[in-house]
Amino acid sequence: MSHDLILKRLLTFLKHSPTPWHATRNMLERLEQAGFRRLHETEAWDIKAGERIVVTRNDSSIIALQLPEKPLSALRMIGAHTDSPGLRLKPNAAITSSDWLQLGVEVYGGALLAPWFDRDLALAGRVQVRDDDGRLRSLLLDTKHAVAMIPSLAIHLDRDVNSGRPINPQTQMAPVLCQGSGKSEAFETLLQTWLKEQHSLDQASILGFELCLYDTQPPALVGINNELIASARLDNLLSCFIGMEALLESDGTQGAVLVANDHEEVGSASAIGAQGPFLQDVLRRVVEQLGDNSEQGWSRLIQSSCMISCDNAHGLHPNFSDKHDAAHGPLLNGGPVIKVNANQRYATNSVTAALFRDICFDAEIPTQTFVTRADMGCGSTIGPITATELGVPTLDVGVAQWAMHSIRETAGSQDILHLIRALTTFLDRRVIF
Repeated sequence: MSHDLILKRLLTFLKHSPTPWHATRNMLERLEQAGFRRLHETEAWDIKAGERIVVTRNDSSIIALQLPEKPLSALRMIGAHTDSPGLRLKPNAAITSSDWLQLGVEVYGGALLAPWFDRDLALAGRVQVRDDDGRLRSLLLDTKHAVAMIPSLAIHLDRDVNSGRPINPQTQMAPVLCQGSGKSEAFETLLQTWLKEQHSLDQASILGFELCLYDTQPPALVGINNELIASARLDNLLSCFIGMEALLESDGTQGAVLVANDHEEVGSASAIGAQGPFLQDVLRRVVEQLGDNSEQGWSRLIQSSCMISCDNAHGLHPNFSDKHDAAHGPLLNGGPVIKVNANQRYATNSVTAALFRDICFDAEIPTQTFVTRADMGCGSTIGPITATELGVPTLDVGVAQWAMHSIRETAGSQDILHLIRALTTFLDRRVIF
């Protein structure tokens, strides 16, 4: 596996995945090109042993399965999420102020707000339309070029700004879109223009949309020796990409699952989130055809399986090292990070951690451990949620990164290949426990 090729492929994936819907489409296309057969939940399934299948829900969550030729007795699962914190447009987005057409936004997830100012912002997402022939359609939209900006207030008008002040997303973060337009209909006209350019629709009626702002600065390798990768949405498209690469690199002899859920950043409680039924619905339908469909058979399968939840970890920050526990500050490019929390914010226990360390030993990859300071709160992942919903033995791992939930995040470029190798070894492992 060429490291340069992997990084080039990653940069392309990040650049063309500004929203969960775009990321899911790109993953689906890559998997189909590799021979995965797409199934639809509204149709009857006819699955055969040895097949590779892929299913999406809401166009923003995806599950890919590699089915073994032998009887289905255990599954090696990798979990990630497709969504990232950011700014999303309100349904009645158009607002006007001081001769400017602006956009009303909501903050999605726990976004770091200050870095959003003075950025070249594009719009992307999905739009529901009635097309020229009267059909209802769901279409992806991406302006690709900058169409908006959130300007900072000059320091001359706020001398205390560098002393720290709260940011009000309702009153201080409305992006400016265009000048001299006092009519809210101007934004719908812009949407129709973009739909015509991208989907050749002349008279589409817009019935709804889910649109996100994103930074047009492309992902890049950074550092004298390209030690770092900087990009938007590394949390958690990096894990989606790594999990997909591992699945495609694996030898195909074992039962393997990649699940990438939407809505992790807002709690996972939805039909497509990790707390919802998507994964269990798909696995039940597979087991109906290829496994022991009794309740005892289902329980045996789940308890013989293992889930590795992949979500980035807080890397040791050279300017804020006191924010880490002195014995648990993972380094960028130091290898995959095992995430541990006694209060079950992460699903790792000693058994699943030992399994991962043994896998990394076989793959000749170093490992690190993250535990948050005892006097600080701890984030969470899809790991504990999936373990709760499914009952599968689970652990949480990830790549160390800086600036989590910023508009631009940073990770170690060597760690991408490290985690791909570790997960590929996991998927190829004949015996899990």
